[in-house]
Amino acid sequence: MSDDTLLTVDEVAKRLSVHVDTIRRWIRSGELEAIDLGGPAGYRISQGELNRFIRERVTKRRDS
Repeated sequence: MSDDTLLTVDEVAKRLSVHVDTIRRWIRSGELEAIDLGGPAGYRISQGELNRFIRERVTKRRDS
């Protein structure tokens, strides 16, 4: 899938196994960038932005 492919809030929520309200909260807080198409169309998130969002949240193993 191309980085410029646009995903709906529902699609992103399903991919991350979280509730759509969580995705909307991340958008409102600025953690996840989205395009606001307004009205019933709602938000769209690019695949590239979703990839960035996931990369930034990958935890690193810490040796004890």
